[in-house]
Amino acid sequence: MTIPKEYVPYEIESKWQNKWNESIYYFNWDEAECPQYIIDTPPPYPTGNFHIGNSLNWCYIDFIARYKRMRGYNVMFPQGWDCHGLPTEVKVEEIHGITKNQVPRSEFRRLCEELTSENIRKMRETMMMLGFSIDWSNEFITMDPSYYVKTQKSFVKMHDKGRIYQEQHPVNWCPRCETAIAFAEVEYESRQTYLNYLYFDDLKIATTRPELLAACVAVAINPSDERYNDFIGQNVKVPIFGHEVAVIADKDVDPSFGTGAVMICTFGDKQDVRWWVEHHLPLRKAIDKNGLMTEIAGNYAGMKISECKEAIIEDLKRQSLIYKQEQIEQNVGMCWRCKTPIEILSEKQWFVKINSEEILSTADEIDWIPEHMKIRLKNWTGTMEWDWCISRQRIFATPIPVWYCKRCGQTLVAKEEWLPLDPTQESAPQPCECGSTDFEAEEDVLDTWMDSSLTAIHVAGWLSEHEMRLPTQLRPQGHDIIRTWAFYTILRSVALTDTRPWDTILINGMVLGENGHKMSKSAGNIISPHEVVDTYGADAFRQWAAVGGTPGSDVMFRWKDVVSASRFLQKLWSIYRFSISHIENFNPETDHIPPESLPVVDRWMLSNLNRLIESTTESMDHFQFDETFKSIRGFTWEMVADNYIELVKSRLYGNDSEEKKAAQYTLHMVLNTLVRLLSPFVPFIAEEMYSRLSSGSVHLSTWPGVERKYIDENIEIQGELIKDIVASIRRYKSESGMALNAPLKKIEIYAPLEDTTDIRGATNSEVELISGKPDFEYVPVSVKPEMGIIGPRYRKKAGAIVKKLSLADPLEVAKEMESGKMILDVDGETIEVDPEAVSLEREVKSAGREVDVLDVNGSIVVIVK
Repeated sequence: MTIPKEYVPYEIESKWQNKWNESIYYFNWDEAECPQYIIDTPPPYPTGNFHIGNSLNWCYIDFIARYKRMRGYNVMFPQGWDCHGLPTEVKVEEIHGITKNQVPRSEFRRLCEELTSENIRKMRETMMMLGFSIDWSNEFITMDPSYYVKTQKSFVKMHDKGRIYQEQHPVNWCPRCETAIAFAEVEYESRQTYLNYLYFDDLKIATTRPELLAACVAVAINPSDERYNDFIGQNVKVPIFGHEVAVIADKDVDPSFGTGAVMICTFGDKQDVRWWVEHHLPLRKAIDKNGLMTEIAGNYAGMKISECKEAIIEDLKRQSLIYKQEQIEQNVGMCWRCKTPIEILSEKQWFVKINSEEILSTADEIDWIPEHMKIRLKNWTGTMEWDWCISRQRIFATPIPVWYCKRCGQTLVAKEEWLPLDPTQESAPQPCECGSTDFEAEEDVLDTWMDSSLTAIHVAGWLSEHEMRLPTQLRPQGHDIIRTWAFYTILRSVALTDTRPWDTILINGMVLGENGHKMSKSAGNIISPHEVVDTYGADAFRQWAAVGGTPGSDVMFRWKDVVSASRFLQKLWSIYRFSISHIENFNPETDHIPPESLPVVDRWMLSNLNRLIESTTESMDHFQFDETFKSIRGFTWEMVADNYIELVKSRLYGNDSEEKKAAQYTLHMVLNTLVRLLSPFVPFIAEEMYSRLSSGSVHLSTWPGVERKYIDENIEIQGELIKDIVASIRRYKSESGMALNAPLKKIEIYAPLEDTTDIRGATNSEVELISGKPDFEYVPVSVKPEMGIIGPRYRKKAGAIVKKLSLADPLEVAKEMESGKMILDVDGETIEVDPEAVSLEREVKSAGREVDVLDVNGSIVVIVK
């Protein structure tokens, strides 16, 4: 079969996508000999779009998985899907023109599952297109009962341990999503707002939230602020609403902000919550779950928060209760899903207890790459204001397996053997302790992080027929979800198994557009993986991922990097095409050649090849994909294509001989090694090349090992010298207007070399290796006047002097220069000319022959003309 000249990615990649048997990537649960390497893979949200950020992360994971398999590990590269959540509910409402409350819960959930399944199908196709070696036998889908039964059992187990509880408590609330959210789901945005200065009777206070006046329960003053000492312990009347509140002292009040007097509302922010708890203040709810003002807001009841704010400010102005407004910048807490400003409401919710010391000590048991990313987890853990709120007021999520007795109010938590179940669809299997069978189902569902925080223990075999294999070896994830996925997984793994979830956590960055900004629809800089693959192929895309950046750092997408990757694939293909034509009938097993029998250039190549194996293995062990691939690419392009092949071509094209077999042996070894080194990064072209070099799949082969018998520093020095000598001679030919394959009369080399076989072949010339130092005779052949000296010094006579020198005998001029002065007869006048005003062009002769001399790194190369 003829190998085409051009590399066509689509043909090669589609061929192997259809041929590959995915079972070669399956994890063997019964394996006892090979060390395990389980990867706790991120389960993406099934939007239907496996975007470029996902693709970057999965490229990293695939590089590791393929490498570790080649190193002899029993690798699990599972694929999960984190299905539950609000975006799917919103999309279903949009597609079907309904709201979640217009159809039965079971029907709405069915529509969500239907959409999710279709989105998963689309994303699977993209992942297959990109050549990821996923273990599909260990796929998990969080909306399936087979998975969420574990979420429900984890709820029951942690409840039984006292680590999950239900309580009326302030929570972060999104009025748009109509649900409680955790602290980790709050993002902060800087906005401009007004600080309003109000009269509380004779006391002046400043607030950015006058719409919460109805919820005011106290005014706080710093006890060290002498301006207001007389007010402490008194009551003041809240403007507009008229109810009286106490003025209390608290050292946390900042006297320099506003007036130094602060109104405490239930709840304006986290500080209000702290004061409410510490001072045992009453609760006044001015905002409901829908973001509307409650009855205590009086005339403003039913208004949206923003409407109420405007109306109250107008009324305060009308009553002369506002005496100043100033614009300030404020950090506003936002729901990370819909970007709506959050409120803090007091609601009955389910919580997971957070043990910060336990989380931090466990984090210290884990190897963080890069190490500084652990600081993000530590900083986040130190800012937790209250426990993790895990209940959500939605539908498409894991049901909380709980009922409430209508007679006595007792909470009935499901037993593990009853699970999985949906309490809104199934009755409690046993009566309450009071004997009643009349229950109300818990309609709240669990936070989706309750599902995804189990991935590590799930893939390790928790609650399955397999022996549990915790800790897993690797968690790859983005730095944006350290405070969520990493934090919650550590918490849950320790709570449920008393074991760290992973040995190592590898953090990747985000993908930036060509303008250096984060990719987004609004910025118009989003690139789809399909756009890249359709034009340049998956291997080119994967190359971009490999060389684009280091773990932990953001990666810029640039089309020129993909084009460069494509060019390398073509170069690799050209090397492969040339090599196969010379080694396809060569049998490396029967034609094995001992290292000491190989010519210098072959040994030079194999020494450098083994150093490459050594450095790339170390880089891969440290997840330095960019260093690894750049080293392989540079070696392939420069060492192999530009130098080695050019040096040994004459042997490869020559008659069958030991020297030809040595070149074939070396080229086969080089190509076979490079294909295996490249296979984790560019699996498609690597498989195609390997199919002509060996039997089976390259992805079932072993990672090359270092053979130290080939590493020889002296041989490397000789090889480099041979390479440089050949390059110098080619440059000499080019500068002399000669064809590169034109023979020279003879080349004599004064250098410590063992052989000149490949210099002779590459220059197509007779080559003699001579010991000692050359004996040269430098014969003057022409005189060159230095006009820069003669002109200024001799002025009007300069022209006559130059003419005289041009006609002079070079040998006579040389003798006079050696004496230190030259005497010229110029128009009857004797003139003494300084030697520096003249230079001589000399011809080199060796043993009476005319030669050219090249100095190559201190070694002399004589070209006989």
